[in-house]
Amino acid sequence: MPLSPPVSRRQLKHTRTLSVEAFARDDGLWDIDARITDIKTRVVTLASGRREAGDALHDLKLRITIDLAFNIVAAEASSDAVPYPGFCDTISPAYQSLVGLNLMQGFRHQLKSRVAGIAGCTHLTELAQILPTAAIQAFAGDVIDTRDGDAADDGAAKPFQLDRCHALRTDGAAVAQFYPRWSVPAVTRFQSS
Repeated sequence: MPLSPPVSRRQLKHTRTLSVEAFARDDGLWDIDARITDIKTRVVTLASGRREAGDALHDLKLRITIDLAFNIVAAEASSDAVPYPGFCDTISPAYQSLVGLNLMQGFRHQLKSRVAGIAGCTHLTELAQILPTAAIQAFAGDVIDTRDGDAADDGAAKPFQLDRCHALRTDGAAVAQFYPRWSVPAVTRFQSS
């Protein structure tokens, strides 16, 4: 369902774009390339100087290389457009500290302990937070057997995606319809008066 129509006339002022691309490498590893951009529709005057309408205030990239167990084996960041050139763009090497972390085992907590606040770039750290779910999506059906479609109820183990979101909870209607073998009765919650 789309968003409701705006209740008033609007004028676009700012666009933030996040993108993530996942690449299977010939050596069996995967590269996850993430990018964040911020663009204003008007001229902006910062302490560091003027930015023209349409110029990127931020154009930041983060690449992690992961193995099939979601372990980060390499990381790099780049800052191609920043509000304070010569300052913002010097923190990129800090993101090599992500090497050794696992995207599925406390990643966001460890990310914050390594590159939050003055130890990193707010925007690169924010971008890194979406990497676990992006990697799962990249692996789904390729590395992770989600058993969708005709194979939904094959296999001894519960499909990876079940009980990881509202729609695919095992006591819900979607699982009852698409994964009936894994469906469990809904727990009725009683409220005391």
